[in-house]
Amino acid sequence: MNPKILALYLPQFHPFPENDEWWGKGFTEWTNVGKAKPLFRGHDEPRVPTELGYYDLRLPLIREQQAQMAREAGVTAFCYWHYWFGNGRRLLADVFHEVLESGKPDFPFCLAWANHTWRAVGCTAGNDSKAILMEQTYPGIDDAKAHFELLLKAFRDERYVKVDGKPYLFIFDPVALPQEYVECFKKMSVEAGFPGIYLVANVSDNSIKKEVMLQKGYDAVCYCDILGHAQQKRNTFWHKVYKHLQGILLNRPTHVYDYSKHYKELIGEIDKDENVIPQIVPQWDHSTRGGRKTNIYINSTPENFAKHVRMAMEAIKGKKEEHQILMLKSWNEWAEGNYMEPDLTHGRGQRDNRSPSRACRCCSDRPAGLSM
Repeated sequence: MNPKILALYLPQFHPFPENDEWWGKGFTEWTNVGKAKPLFRGHDEPRVPTELGYYDLRLPLIREQQAQMAREAGVTAFCYWHYWFGNGRRLLADVFHEVLESGKPDFPFCLAWANHTWRAVGCTAGNDSKAILMEQTYPGIDDAKAHFELLLKAFRDERYVKVDGKPYLFIFDPVALPQEYVECFKKMSVEAGFPGIYLVANVSDNSIKKEVMLQKGYDAVCYCDILGHAQQKRNTFWHKVYKHLQGILLNRPTHVYDYSKHYKELIGEIDKDENVIPQIVPQWDHSTRGGRKTNIYINSTPENFAKHVRMAMEAIKGKKEEHQILMLKSWNEWAEGNYMEPDLTHGRGQRDNRSPSRACRCCSDRPAGLSM
């Protein structure tokens, strides 16, 4: 089995004018990562990058090193977050533009449209946390056409990931995306010479039936609840009481979860369906941005991640080869504690501080996990 492992990639980590205006000159994601503090005993903060350091993505050498590191880890392609807020308004476009124009790194890619409003959340105390920084809008069919024309150059790049001959496009909020945009993209992709466009619905509410998304014109669904498929268990009154008391007794945030137990809930029976793409998550800690009220995984070790990936591989083994796909969340979301790049705690899956352990590669013949 040789599945496609598509790693979500944040093209930030460099200053840009809007962040300078909103948060101060020179602000990047590293600003929040570096100032993080542990919230309880054993809390792995701050996160410290090792091999690549606190990099600047404007540097081509860094992007080449990331691609090589991804190859070695068994990743098939980077899935770059793409921002289009309507009427041509964009953010974080420079890094991918350079990748597209330069032809480097020579590493497969696809795009994920992050169609959501940017708000002033969890960055600096002096800002209104509900203030809108950049609003996501959908002005209409002309906007949809202009957006597709922008995407088309990427779709035609030989590095772009295709599924069933169709360019792969991941949609962050498929519920919010107007139907006319879906229909426009599908129509224009055929007019451009493709058999269509492979639209993937990123569904954060596990109660939403996949059939709803398929009827809207999506080709596949990726269930992305960061805590997996056990949503009902977490929403019960007694579970909430238990977590509250646990927080008081252990003097730690109430939304702390043991990855060694919860990784089993990240893959469900529905992930075996041909038109469902499982999501694999190496680790998660949003406290860098959100403080004590956000979800935190502990015990996110390379060994536990390898077990999680084995479950995902088992879920897709019965699918057609073209549909054996895993979404890796994420390659470099450092401010969410959600990344694969080497850090001071685990290195590339390092367990004893002396020699890197080769946690098995996803693309090998044995059921295995990505190297960390």
